Formats: sequence, C-alpha cells, structure tokens
Amino acid sequence: MRGILEVSGLKKTYRGAGKPAVKDVTFSVARGEMVGVIGPSGAGKSTLLRCINRLVEPSAGHVLIGGEEITGVPASKARPLRRRIGMVFQHYNLVGRLTVMQNVMHGRLGYMGTLKGVFGLYSEADKMRAVKILEQSGLGDFLYHRADRLSGGQKQRVGVVRALMQQPSVLLCDEPIASLDPASAQVIMELIRDVCKEREIACLVNLHQVGAAVKYTDRIIGMNGGEVVYDGLTANLSGQMVERVYGKPMDQLMIKGI
Repeated sequence: MRGILEVSGLKKTYRGAGKPAVKDVTFSVARGEMVGVIGPSGAGKSTLLRCINRLVEPSAGHVLIGGEEITGVPASKARPLRRRIGMVFQHYNLVGRLTVMQNVMHGRLGYMGTLKGVFGLYSEADKMRAVKILEQSGLGDFLYHRADRLSGGQKQRVGVVRALMQQPSVLLCDEPIASLDPASAQVIMELIRDVCKEREIACLVNLHQVGAAVKYTDRIIGMNGGEVVYDGLTANLSGQMVERVYGKPMDQLMIKGI
C-alpha cells in the first residue's frame, strides 16, 4: 500500500563533507501512521526531515506527497505541496513579541497572497478554527498572551497548533520534546499522537528518547551514519536492534522513557 509520504533513494551530501549526511533512504508513511526516527547524534535524522520539506535540497532521490513529486520542483510550484507538510521544531520558532493567536495564524500564510499575509488579513473561518484547536490543546486562556511569556511546554503546543493550521497531510517533528521536562513532554507527545490519529495525518517524528518512541509511535526507523538500519513495527524493536542503531551495548546507553 502506498503511503501519503513516499521517500525513495534520498541522499544529501553537504559541500565539503567527506560522506553523505543521508544515504539512499527509502520508506513510506501512511495516513494516520506515527513513525519515530531514532539514532545517535549525527545519524542524519534532522537532515532527513529538512530534505523532505525542502529546507535543504536533496542531492538525489525522490519525495512524493500524495503521489506528487516535491523534489526538484521549482519553488513557485513547490509552494502548494510544501504547505501540505507541517513542521514542529525543537526550539519552537515562535515570534516572542507576538501573541499566541498571531503565531498560530502564521500557519495560514502559505494559503494567502503576499498583501493579505503582510497585513494579517485572515478569514473569520481561519480565526475560529485557530481558537477551536487552541482550546482543544489547553491553550484557550492564552490566546492573547505574548509567546515569550509562555513555558516551554506551552510554546511547543503553540508550535504544534501552528503546524496544524496548515491542514497538513504530513507532520514532521524535529526533536519536539528534547528541551522539555517529562510532564510537558508527555503532553506534547500525546497531543501529536492524538491529533494525527484523529485527522489521519502521517507523522514522522525525530526522537532522542528511545522510551518515548516505544511508547508513542506505531513504527520506528533507526538511522546510523545516514542510513536506515531498522524499519519495523515498534513492538518488534529489540534490545539487540537498539544496540545496532546506536552502535553501543545496551548497558552503555541511557535509554529514558517519559
């Protein structure tokens, strides 16, 4: 069965680098499927996500969203495809001086013309949708609070809601809980999992915490040295395979859950 997100033969070599950051990566993600990407630092996890949404250009390979090629497409033609890919960042990427509502509404900019975007001329339907999602995320009382006055967990919830305002087919999350305390991390992972299941969004989430990947994802992709060394159901991930992914014996790994 074809996935809503299809990646084939993806490769990325940075200029001056001796070896590829991502090498011949192939996989697909179905609607509503939550896939965790694990691996040591430098394994290529973040580069993989950035190639998928074209924050960096792949050196080779293909990325398809709903059967439509996004790699190699001119920026003007790629825009309608890129807005189908929501992105949640480790460090939130919010505008601190703006309110929660203003930050969330930035998720609609890809659907607007330049003039409307500059002046923030959002539709009433979009505003109502934003309020509804913020209330569902437990942020209903913070609509007009400045983003820089929020806690880390609250900021990340705003980041998730902003991505959802794109009405994406695919949600990419790059270490979304790396900077959070365990309680906030649990809230974020549950929010991402529940929303993606409810809306049938394909989710690819980079995680440093193997325990979180095991707890919240349907499937795990393990990367090492830019290559996929494991791709299978989360339930089938063994200690031996974790050692292969990280290149270390289990007793040397700090495997933490949430």
